[in-house]
Amino acid sequence: MDPVLVTGVGAVTCHGTGTRALLDAMTGARARRPDRVPDPWARMDLPLMYLAPAALPAGDGDEDGDGETGAGGAPGRAAVLALTAAREALAGAGLDRRALAAARTAVVLGTCMGSLGDRERERDRHRAGHPAAGPWRPAFDVATALAGALGLRGPAGSTSNACAAGGFALATAADMIRCGEADLVVTGGADAYSRIALAGFNRMGAVDARGCRPFTTDRAGTVFGEGAGILVLESAAHARARGARPLAGVGESGWTCDAGHPTAPEESGEQITRAMREALRRSALPPDAIGCVVPHGTGTRLNDRIESAALTRVFPRRQPPAYSLKALLGHTGGAAAALAAVAAVLILGRAAVPPNIPAGPADPDCPLPLPTAETPLAAPAVLVNAYAFGGNNISLVLQESPAC
Repeated sequence: MDPVLVTGVGAVTCHGTGTRALLDAMTGARARRPDRVPDPWARMDLPLMYLAPAALPAGDGDEDGDGETGAGGAPGRAAVLALTAAREALAGAGLDRRALAAARTAVVLGTCMGSLGDRERERDRHRAGHPAAGPWRPAFDVATALAGALGLRGPAGSTSNACAAGGFALATAADMIRCGEADLVVTGGADAYSRIALAGFNRMGAVDARGCRPFTTDRAGTVFGEGAGILVLESAAHARARGARPLAGVGESGWTCDAGHPTAPEESGEQITRAMREALRRSALPPDAIGCVVPHGTGTRLNDRIESAALTRVFPRRQPPAYSLKALLGHTGGAAAALAAVAAVLILGRAAVPPNIPAGPADPDCPLPLPTAETPLAAPAVLVNAYAFGGNNISLVLQESPAC
């Protein structure tokens, strides 16, 4: 079977626009405090979030560059995040609109809240007596907005498996290439501020006033972050034909469902263990071939403890170093697994695991190796974990770049 390659990556996070900003934050272990959201209607105890830059490059038709829907139905905030990251990924891959149109190109994008934040702002404007911003659009139009902005007329799918959406999107995109349904897929995830999402986590008491601090003794919940992570996937044959330089290879994935509680992970961790083992088995890799794990690690007490125990079962002889990305970016919802995959590509490219942010004393019930100094990558693959409400679990393997 023809390998699936990553030929371009792009990112927008609370640390800025571009993978260089992300990599600088990773290598510098640059912690930051969450922002107080600038929303007068965010009447909740902890209106905190890691916000992306306010002035993003304008999307096609977004005349004022604020990332909100204009009168002509321009992309909303989450779509502008996705489009900004996609433009970087496509430029890095050496692809322009003509090349995309000539290929069998698809879009598969994960999002947790879609354009819901835009709908909220439109309601606020209407409540204040302003006219409606534009025609009604469905809440999950981020993938089609991205496809439209890029001029793509192939398949455009939205994956919304809650906070694992970006991981399921990436795995689906890779399977489309393996099955011969596409030669090239623009994939990843994007999410922006939503009052409803943040209020929901406040109501559950699942927001940490001090920031996102996974695997620490006194962690008190998660903190959302805005962001987008985009990857350009290609078949090796397509990449070879145009002389592309691959950044990484996409291994296989493992998908499972707890079939249990609507929000809490199942206590035994059986299904997240099975997802990791399935990803390794399908990728034909032994546990020792994993040089780093990017865990889901949200900062909630139950998730971190259960994932830590599962990792101990999957790696009984040698625990690879873990890189806790959410301590750096917060929980970016549907973008979380996609940004973790982008981080994995950067780790593979540097052959080094960046230093973890020293977020606090380590929880003895979470015995993960979280080195605070840069660590050489001892094996040629990275395992990415993503878990979501509804017990939706996925683990994915990214590998050192094979030759085209």
